[in-house]
Amino acid sequence: MARPRIAVFSGPTATIGNSPPLVTSNKARAQYGLPLATPDGASPRFDLLRPQRIAAPVTVYVEAYTAHPLEKDAIELYAAPDGWLDALGAFRESEPAGGGTPVYVLTISPEDGLYPLPYMARQADGSPWEDATTHPFAAVGSSRQTFYPDASRIYEEIDRLGVGGDGNPVALSNMVDFDFYRAAPPGGYTKGLPAASRTDTGEGDIAPESLGEDYYIYYPHHLSREPTLTALVRATNMVQNALSGGDYIGAQWLEGSPTTEESMYWLGLVIDTTVPLVGHAAQRPHQTLSADGDRNIVDGVKFITSGAAIDDTGRDRIGSVMVVDEMVYSAREVTKVDARPGGYEVAGGHGGVVADMGGYGPPQVTYVPNRKHTYRSEVRLTALPGTVTGVTGSLRDGVTTIEVPVKDARGDLLASAMPLVTITKYSRYSSLETGPKGDPDPAGEVEIIARIASNLVAAPLSGFVGEGMSPYGSANPTTNAALQVAIFSGMPVVRVGRGNTGGMAYKQDPLFISGNNLTSTKARILLMAALLKLGALPPAGDPYNPTADEIAAVLELTRQYQEIFDTH
Repeated sequence: MARPRIAVFSGPTATIGNSPPLVTSNKARAQYGLPLATPDGASPRFDLLRPQRIAAPVTVYVEAYTAHPLEKDAIELYAAPDGWLDALGAFRESEPAGGGTPVYVLTISPEDGLYPLPYMARQADGSPWEDATTHPFAAVGSSRQTFYPDASRIYEEIDRLGVGGDGNPVALSNMVDFDFYRAAPPGGYTKGLPAASRTDTGEGDIAPESLGEDYYIYYPHHLSREPTLTALVRATNMVQNALSGGDYIGAQWLEGSPTTEESMYWLGLVIDTTVPLVGHAAQRPHQTLSADGDRNIVDGVKFITSGAAIDDTGRDRIGSVMVVDEMVYSAREVTKVDARPGGYEVAGGHGGVVADMGGYGPPQVTYVPNRKHTYRSEVRLTALPGTVTGVTGSLRDGVTTIEVPVKDARGDLLASAMPLVTITKYSRYSSLETGPKGDPDPAGEVEIIARIASNLVAAPLSGFVGEGMSPYGSANPTTNAALQVAIFSGMPVVRVGRGNTGGMAYKQDPLFISGNNLTSTKARILLMAALLKLGALPPAGDPYNPTADEIAAVLELTRQYQEIFDTH
């Protein structure tokens, strides 16, 4: 019988897939005559150990009864040690006269896997490594990467070094098999990688990769790069194609903690699958003190394998979630509020914690979301049309419609179709310009009008999210006037309350879409997906002065947008 499998996708800027810079150990510094590391002006008590592979078998003498300070207190419960070391360090099978050091004798081998050892590497000029870069603000070619290119090493270190509460290994690999995918990875192979050396799922050699195009980091901070809409398309297609084959019981997505909630909401909307989609983040990098990412990964595996998310028909009943800090959050509602464990909250004021990891017991579902997701979503990839209507032109010369291909012949999402949705935020005392007799003048919203003009040139599918007063989403009249120009230029506009609103942005103006209790970032994600489903609004001949028939046409399609926002 085939073992169950989980697909693991590496996303961008992922602290959960990051490690501290490899700093040259004092063992190496002493060996090569280098100054000892003195963080905070004081020599450390012990040398830092980092997981590494030994190259040949080594015989080791381990002092007996040193794994816990009270082992000797129960020495009568133990078998005799393997031998003793005398005062000169020679091994004796029997205890020498005058006593000796009891030891266990073992041989450690490369096949054992990783061992925590001092880091012995130095820079090419013989100087010690003090950070990820050869010098402050070094260019890419003079910097090492701290992020892993895929998650296989993370899972290996959990397997090798993770200790369960019962004293046994965590042993993820004993539970399920894993396939690792580089969806939008945080680390890259700048020199490429032969196919035989790949640890991810894929075919052929990996070509040399470029920062900001193939992988996305945040450290070193001066080299930070953000993924583009094209990267999101590649990742979306990879996840959908991987899960379409029915080979997996679930999927895990690893990303940076500030943005995992957005990616998971997107995947829950567009991926057509019946298996659980589980997102993970970390507030502290892998290998650091009290790193939370490893625990989140283990909990995710536990959640998927428990079947807690599965209904009576064998399909996921919860939708995409984030599993962090032993809680299971609906991706639609979760938001990060602080950079610390426990720094996640439920947005919108209406539920959001769908399950508890159960501590030492099994996970328990606490409520099932009443929103469409994955295989029930109206905006899932397989339900999107092949083409939709977009808009192009200018506010001065007129707006016309064009056909925008959404998917290719294989059914993959096209990068050229990805909508550009802009968030505009309300604040009081922000308007300078008014029209005659104090009427709102759209020209006063310079940024909105400029964005409309740019969208008409470069983004045939585009829209706005207006983050207004909480909870209703209302904005000042000038902003409303400018956003109505966007609407009659073919760009739908969603209204939400600002901040972590606890109420619903109920519909007040039928030209605008109500975002319910979504945050502006989540409303942006849903509007992007809805644009791929419904296309642009019908533009007016003059976006500043639409006719009655043009208003009616906009209202009709806006109602269809509203249905999606009311149910997803």
